[in-house]
Amino acid sequence: MMYSLARPLLFSLAPERAHELTLSWLKTGHKIGLVNGPFVAKPTTCMGIEFPNPVGLAAGLDKNGDYIDALAALGFGFIEIGTVTPRPQAGNPQPRLFRLPKAKAIINRMGFNNDGVDKLVENVKAARYKGVLGINIGKNADTPVEKAVDDYLICLEKVYNYASYITVNISSPNTKNLRSLQSGEALTHLLATLKSRQAELAEEFGHYVPLVLKVAPDLTTDDIAFIAKQLLNYKVDGLIVTNTTLSRDGVEDLPFGKETGGLSGAPVFDKSTTCLKNFAAVLKNQIPLIGVGGILSGEQAHLKQQAGASLVQLYSGLIYTGPKLIQDSVNAMQTS
Repeated sequence: MMYSLARPLLFSLAPERAHELTLSWLKTGHKIGLVNGPFVAKPTTCMGIEFPNPVGLAAGLDKNGDYIDALAALGFGFIEIGTVTPRPQAGNPQPRLFRLPKAKAIINRMGFNNDGVDKLVENVKAARYKGVLGINIGKNADTPVEKAVDDYLICLEKVYNYASYITVNISSPNTKNLRSLQSGEALTHLLATLKSRQAELAEEFGHYVPLVLKVAPDLTTDDIAFIAKQLLNYKVDGLIVTNTTLSRDGVEDLPFGKETGGLSGAPVFDKSTTCLKNFAAVLKNQIPLIGVGGILSGEQAHLKQQAGASLVQLYSGLIYTGPKLIQDSVNAMQTS
């Protein structure tokens, strides 16, 4: 109810300002004991990790891990922070975030704006949260794509001992040439290198942290077959399906509908869920899938599960429906 009252004010502000203000209010509210959303327990085991419930926060909302404790208090079964890069970077010029309320959609071209991996690690160490924490890693915009693996290695090494799982983001449309890492030798080299280093870090720290890949919804059938084969070849621990889309189907005539960037929210649900089904058909339960993209109701969370997802993540749906979406989604999903 509080969110429904605050939403008109937040939607009257520029989207990025509203985002910052919401998180600031949330953090303050948590400190004084006002943020303590109902938690619905529905334990789910995935990637060898026991999740208190199968509904998590997608990466992108808390890029630096500044709000972990407050976000966890909303009732999520897990939190994913990032995307983080080795060095701090400002991201793309503003404006870079656009609401399309008629379509319950968002377009962003943020460009991995973040304070760098060292700052994120500091924030994780300072947080009281002891639940399941995913850390999403990427490359700096000025790192040539041919040397992208170096950036991923830096982040992997620095976050390894603080993450429950680590997501390799090669699917944002807002860093030049990043999506080229989803194909061919670039993908095989990246996976081979990261999996090798993961094994070394597991030995060094005495515990195994799963490595997850996050892909785009704009993949062909051949793309999906190739990626699935590499996931199996290199024993990648999980797959997040999907990131935002470059498609503008259904929003092209709306205000801001032609802005560049990734489209999320309601319009991506069908595309993302079809991609999820296609990966599930090829992978045949050999690798767990995490469904994200366009979930605005508990029913849609359940549909992601029916399409093959063991877990789901929320982001844009929270902007339009508020935190109640978390509990609705947990309640709608079946116990695995």
